[in-house]
Amino acid sequence: MKIRLIWLVSLLLFAQGLSAQRYGKNYPNFEHKKFHFGTALGGNSTTYRYVLKTNFSQFDSVYQVGLNAGPGFAIHLPLISWNIHSTFHLRTIPSLTFHDTEFSYSYWRGGERKTISTRTQPTLLNFPILLKANTKRINNFAAYALTGLSYSYDLASQEDVQQSTTEPIVKLKKHDFAYHVGGGFDFYLPYFKFGIEIKLTNGMKNLLIQDDTFFAAPLESLKSQTWWFSITFEG
Repeated sequence: MKIRLIWLVSLLLFAQGLSAQRYGKNYPNFEHKKFHFGTALGGNSTTYRYVLKTNFSQFDSVYQVGLNAGPGFAIHLPLISWNIHSTFHLRTIPSLTFHDTEFSYSYWRGGERKTISTRTQPTLLNFPILLKANTKRINNFAAYALTGLSYSYDLASQEDVQQSTTEPIVKLKKHDFAYHVGGGFDFYLPYFKFGIEIKLTNGMKNLLIQDDTFFAAPLESLKSQTWWFSITFEG
């Protein structure tokens, strides 16, 4: 429902931006402002890039490990942008994100094939620094690419939780660093700028806490990977 609403709003604003082009340039001084502020709405989907140990099938007869990314959402704090140049901008948009990822393990026991799963549900505070490079404005439209780095802190980390022998979990570290690549389109409306953006974030740190439990033992490393879809509003 939320995704459909986002797409509906995007289409309506896109149509408004196109119709506005008939009447000339909207917000003509926007790109000449030194600083501007805004906000964003959107969702995300997070999984992990994982590496299995070469002998992982020896651990409790596990023969397959799978990850299923669930939907997530983000609460964005104010977007702050410094216009280095009319086509280059340094910006940050801290956020609080929630996501759910399922780990599924298939294994043999007593001659039978069985499957068991567990979930990770981090709550992350994200602090990105991004460089945005956009094309020169064509009437009320511009395209852009962006890249950058971020630091994340997991408020719901179970790093210090004692493992249960009956219901073990995948324990992840609290701190993560990642790089971002993405792009989008900006539409200049009469009183603000509206953007549609898609972005990939790849974690650079091995988040796995290896404690030799059923879920952790077959894994060599886990690194986060998140796809973001956002709509931005800047004024």
